[in-house]
Amino acid sequence: MKKIIALLFVLSGIYITASAQTKGTTEFGVSIGYNGSTVTTGQYTNSNERLGLNFGVSADFYFSDRWSFKAKLSYDQKGWDDGFLNGSYYGFYTTNYRLNYITVPLMANWHFGRTRNWYLNFGPYVGFLLNAKETAGSTPLNEVFNTVDAGLDAGIGIKFRISDKAKFFIELNGQGGVTDIIKDNGGSALRNSTSALNVGINF
Repeated sequence: MKKIIALLFVLSGIYITASAQTKGTTEFGVSIGYNGSTVTTGQYTNSNERLGLNFGVSADFYFSDRWSFKAKLSYDQKGWDDGFLNGSYYGFYTTNYRLNYITVPLMANWHFGRTRNWYLNFGPYVGFLLNAKETAGSTPLNEVFNTVDAGLDAGIGIKFRISDKAKFFIELNGQGGVTDIIKDNGGSALRNSTSALNVGINF
């Protein structure tokens, strides 16, 4: 019985060592996700989300088995539905707004759990507007929106080892903008707000 218990401890230790990353290790990842995006404002409520996709790549540099620095580069479909903007030259009618960004989050990543397979990440992000339009008249609105968006990103995820060099992950994250996305805005500031469910592979 003692030999069996000892063997279980040894096997458990081997598994933990194999599952946890060590100092100096870098993990690279690819991901795809499903977004729900809207905007927040102090004056109007745009309550209907735009549902969209995101695609991304990441690099996660480990300082220890618990802490790492994670940088991502992703294409994000943002915007909102059934809303309007104040402004005589782009109308007062209700329409859907489509904003697409290249987003770069820079995050601290805390790994926890017995095998460090759970993680929390948090940090700032900056987004670069690719294009913007409304759908009622397919009107381009790039000149209406600021080209740079910034805010905070936070998420939680779990990894599952699928081979010696690869891990499958599921992640839930949210982004809250802190900058006004409207250029020369004379009213209440509009800020991006996004939540996403992502899956991917680290290697």
